[in-house]
Amino acid sequence: MGSRVKFAVIGVDHGHIYGMIDGLLSVGAEFSGWCTGPETPPEVTGAFASCYDAAPMLSEERILEDADISVILSAAINSDRADIAIRSMQHGKDVLVDKPGCTTFEQLSRLKDAVQATGRRWLVCFSERLTVESTTVVDRLIGEGRIGRVVQTVGLGPHRRNAHLRPAWFWDRHRSGGILNDICAHQYDQFLHFTGSTEARVISAHIGNVANPERPDFMDFGEVLLEGNGGRGYARVDWLTPDGLPTWGDGRMTILGTEGYIEMRKYVDIGGQAGGDHVILVDAKGVERFNAGGAGTPFFGRLLQDVRERTETAMRQDHAFLATELSLQAQKMAEEKIR
Repeated sequence: MGSRVKFAVIGVDHGHIYGMIDGLLSVGAEFSGWCTGPETPPEVTGAFASCYDAAPMLSEERILEDADISVILSAAINSDRADIAIRSMQHGKDVLVDKPGCTTFEQLSRLKDAVQATGRRWLVCFSERLTVESTTVVDRLIGEGRIGRVVQTVGLGPHRRNAHLRPAWFWDRHRSGGILNDICAHQYDQFLHFTGSTEARVISAHIGNVANPERPDFMDFGEVLLEGNGGRGYARVDWLTPDGLPTWGDGRMTILGTEGYIEMRKYVDIGGQAGGDHVILVDAKGVERFNAGGAGTPFFGRLLQDVRERTETAMRQDHAFLATELSLQAQKMAEEKIR
């Protein structure tokens, strides 16, 4: 396999960076350094430094100029991720950013130009698919033909608001990207993946503030209807998870096929089964439940292979671009309706 792939981090503003780092470390990559953004709070910097004390804190310039670093991870403020990614690609690095990958069509255009000009990869870590073991089981079941041809996905992405923990940029639509660009990003990715769609469009999109009157510009509810060349999709996202739920959100995905359907209960089963990563399959033979614990998450291993071999086994570049384009389209469509 050759020498270890070295990676660095530019931007630690969102907690998803921990899962991204741990994913690469788990497959043998070497964490070579990190830096924060100019607005990263001291408590965020301190917590990160204590968790990864073996990796040095460096300047962005030093990270980018280090030819031995092959991959840059970023979970900077959402609106800053595109520029970080472009600078990284211009310095010969492949990039994995937290979702959303960018917040404007102009940023997406420049990202596409940078990929074309540099030959580097720009991928988005859609953690609600890539870091959950239930996805591995579902991919196998669909591949075995257990539900026939997939025709529709229904994705639910509720989140707990945790207002007291949120930084100022979280409430700023121009910095966060908006609810259909931010947390709904996972839903476009899953829709494309499970339906096998390589072309898609947004049919309708809606956003609203239903429970946060003290912040009238904050949209806490959103829904999207999608159509692709491999099927159709519906997604609902919100910041309404009640405090009584023992986790941050009851994320689910239902995949309808011509001969059955599958439901993924990723983080909790309010029906009573302990733990997460529950997969339930219904077909002509009956109802079958799978515990996906131990199934593994192959994304990060495939990513390292792609870095070394210039393949696209972890995620196609076109997939990352299309999922991001759908997120921008949906956000724009929904905002135009409420102006």
